[in-house]
Amino acid sequence: MGTGKRGLIATAVTVVCAITVLAAPGTAFAAPSPSPTPSASPTPGPSKDLEAVRKKLDELYRAAGRATDEYNAAEEKADKQSAEIVELAKKIVKGKEKLAKLKDRAGSSAAAQYRGGGLPPEAHLTLSDDPQEFLDGAVRVRQGQHAAKGLLGELARTQEDLEQYAKDASAQWKKLEAGRKTKAAAQKKIEKQIKQAEKVESELRKDEQERLAELEKDAAARAQSAWLGSGVLDEISGKASGQGKKAVEYATAQIGKQYQWGAEGPKTYDCSGLTSQAWISAGRGIPRTSQEQWKQLRHIDVQDMRPGDLIIYFDDASHVAMYIGDGAMVHAPRPGRAITVAGAGSMPILGVVRPDPGTDADADSG
Repeated sequence: MGTGKRGLIATAVTVVCAITVLAAPGTAFAAPSPSPTPSASPTPGPSKDLEAVRKKLDELYRAAGRATDEYNAAEEKADKQSAEIVELAKKIVKGKEKLAKLKDRAGSSAAAQYRGGGLPPEAHLTLSDDPQEFLDGAVRVRQGQHAAKGLLGELARTQEDLEQYAKDASAQWKKLEAGRKTKAAAQKKIEKQIKQAEKVESELRKDEQERLAELEKDAAARAQSAWLGSGVLDEISGKASGQGKKAVEYATAQIGKQYQWGAEGPKTYDCSGLTSQAWISAGRGIPRTSQEQWKQLRHIDVQDMRPGDLIIYFDDASHVAMYIGDGAMVHAPRPGRAITVAGAGSMPILGVVRPDPGTDADADSG
């Protein structure tokens, strides 16, 4: 990443993470009237506790994020199971064709034996005028017997293979149906959590919504400030690998596009949809969900991370972002938000994973 780009990102992060000092919401009260009339306006109630609202929304959207991971995992499994069923179906078709040919050969062999009269070798010797002809015929009979035995064995094996393919296909269908139920249940969870969150937000006045947005920025800024205050950025100096640079370029090119659960682009993304597609664009396939990215990809110490690495958030690995350098990351935050650059420490970090196997020694310092 060039010096100019690093400067721009650092400036952007500074703006995003600037701590906004909020004045405590006050409530104005009219001076008591010596002789209030029955038609006087009622005293306004206290303002909503927006910090409690913020925490509630965070809880709801995090629950939606966990359900989204469940949905994506179920969808990924369903795709694999469907592909396996297709392959099994192809094997069954080929097996049936092979079985039909083997049965034709067995039928031909049986017909030939019938034409020979099925007489024992002694009878053929008696009827034959030429002993050598009998001996040659006996050899052919033995060869035919061996061939018939092999043919019957191949028939039995092919039949067994077909039965196993059918059992495997049936098992995959059952798994596919179970996966569909899991996916449908996860979708209900997502929609329920998002609907509740939207209801909470819709009940706020416009000025409360604006103050809520400031509270969200403030919470993220305080977390980022504490993270930077630990001195961690002083130890992070890794340079992006060639593939890492391509992944970062893809992810940052999506900035401004809306979050959509279950989406993998190109118009909308969820958090792991963005990171997985970014790395696919760089030529490396990675797991679809943030939880599987955490489980399957190589873990890296935070101080060793470099642009392109993935930062996994929260103790349940329910959110993922891509580190882009200078203490910043790019991510798809949640429903109602667009893909954006934010402070890498603005949420609780579970750990860092590296999709590409390259080491710092072969990293591109450009």
